[in-house]
Amino acid sequence: MNTDNFYVTTPIYYVNDKPHIGHAYTTVLADVLARYYRSLGVDTFFLTGTDEHGQKVEKAAARRNMPPKQHCDETVVRFQELWKRLGVTNDRFIRTTDEFHKQVVREVLQDLYDRGEIYKKEYSGWYCVGDERFYTEKDLVDGKCPECGREVSEIKEWNYFFRMGKYREWLIDYIQTHPDFIQPAFRANETLGFLKKELGDLCISRPKSRLAWGIELPFDPEYVCYVWFDALINYISGVGYRRNDAEFEKWWPASYHLIGKDILTTHSVYWPTMLKAIGLPMPKTIFAHGWWLTGNTKMSKSLGNVINPMDMIDKCGVDAFRYFLLAEMFPGNDANFTEAAFVSRYNSDLANDLGNLLSRVLKMTLRANEGVIQPPAELEADDLELNAEVDRAVGAMEESLRAMKCDQGLAAVMNAVRAANRYLEKTAPWTLAKKGEVARLNTVLHTAADALRRVSVLLAPVMPGKMAELRAALGYSGDDLFNATIAGLKTGQCDLAGRVMKDTPGLFPRIQLEDAEKPAVPAAAPAPEKSSKPVNVVETIAIGDFARVRLMTARVLEAEKVQGADKLLKLQLDAGGERRQIVSGIAGWYTPESLIGKTIVIVANLKPAVIRGVESNGMLLAAKAGKELRLITTDGEIDSGAEVG
Repeated sequence: MNTDNFYVTTPIYYVNDKPHIGHAYTTVLADVLARYYRSLGVDTFFLTGTDEHGQKVEKAAARRNMPPKQHCDETVVRFQELWKRLGVTNDRFIRTTDEFHKQVVREVLQDLYDRGEIYKKEYSGWYCVGDERFYTEKDLVDGKCPECGREVSEIKEWNYFFRMGKYREWLIDYIQTHPDFIQPAFRANETLGFLKKELGDLCISRPKSRLAWGIELPFDPEYVCYVWFDALINYISGVGYRRNDAEFEKWWPASYHLIGKDILTTHSVYWPTMLKAIGLPMPKTIFAHGWWLTGNTKMSKSLGNVINPMDMIDKCGVDAFRYFLLAEMFPGNDANFTEAAFVSRYNSDLANDLGNLLSRVLKMTLRANEGVIQPPAELEADDLELNAEVDRAVGAMEESLRAMKCDQGLAAVMNAVRAANRYLEKTAPWTLAKKGEVARLNTVLHTAADALRRVSVLLAPVMPGKMAELRAALGYSGDDLFNATIAGLKTGQCDLAGRVMKDTPGLFPRIQLEDAEKPAVPAAAPAPEKSSKPVNVVETIAIGDFARVRLMTARVLEAEKVQGADKLLKLQLDAGGERRQIVSGIAGWYTPESLIGKTIVIVANLKPAVIRGVESNGMLLAAKAGKELRLITTDGEIDSGAEVG
């Protein structure tokens, strides 16, 4: 069984259309994780691919007047080309039309059928083509699919069923006793909520008279396999199940199944019960990330608001696109994509901070030493402080990886970059050069260059191309551009002295997209009458700006003072089934006991922060007038997690 290695998967994507930013995010996230674990010296396997059976694919092929396999062969190229363009380093790209996968599916089906885990019965239900799922009458919402809102059709037919329902109690117990199994934790609560009601058996077949495009059942040639039952098995067929025992033992169970939250049920209910029936261990973690939104709306082909990754890559470059995806989304929550937000983060983090740091170190080293990085003299307090800040970034990045909080790891690295820029302002190497303080000048330039060296290693999994350029500017070449590892950083060894820095154009030139969204400019207001009283001028914002702030209700479960901080309270909240911790400076107005049970309003999509060593995930709202402060609460009972706005 896999205990020390790292095996990460993405969903396998439908080939009924071209990939969009949602596909790109999941795959880039998996790639970044794979690259980081390789950099940590961990044996790693990364699986992605395409789901090529089912009614949606069959209909897409029919619209193009071609056989389904030809449609798949042509459409799959779009995914393969995009992953290549994005620098994705998957170890295997699986297609469910691959013969080895189809044979494994047939063998699994036959085994389950022989053991009585699959049976045949007549069934009547409501079918959604979009989700390719049956629903009961009580499942429907206003007579439509509860998941996607599409029209459903009533179907009555004989089908084969997997005895999923008998594993309900086992699955509830497994989720409750394995807190890492479904992440974030509030997604586990969603699954447990789903399991509170009766869990029926799963229809795993479709009659060929209605759907011919699928894997034929080995025990009944008149039926094909349900697309989800077929697709989920890729996670084991892709690493040698029933074909290569040594390979399978090395990689299974998976470390992470990365999925979008819209396919949580199939992965947290269908898949575990299938594995239990097959007799295999559970994956270590099923991680469901949020959606990319435009405004407050999920990106959807039917709504016409899908962002094409190729367009963004062409405009801004591959590495900048990868960085934005990882830095902008807290993996469990939704995130908004606008070109204005992209440009703002690019110019702030990459151009102003990282690119500027390299430019300053490069110019000073070229001017002072003809580009040769000199060895440092004895380090002073400022040098040690910067080194410690970069050390913290190394530790924070590894910690954030293991907690699936890549955005926080990147924030720690960028904090180190900003610390290096402040270091240059404080030590003023240009002044040292004028004064002829050569030893101190060389120490400062070496220390700043070493910060860049270590940052280049930490950011290489996210921006491999640009970090290779940065290392080239530091004097590295050949394999040294790519083979530095985080494991190597931990040795504390530095090989910069004697390297010759190379002049290079700006690493991240500032950008301004013509079609970037700009904040609304308020109409000019008439000049106020003269008054002796101060005038408060509040800049107006557009409705889209306000929509980016997600306000929701939350119920206070626990409260306590933060040790060593008289003004701070640490609150444990229930925010719609998600347990959150928030730190707030309200101890002067509220005792911990007085807060228990209150329903308050919080900003739910604020980036996490560490306050006095305690992580805070969000911000509560309060009104203050003079010395008085009151929490924003509801005027009556309402569920936690209710949207405010």
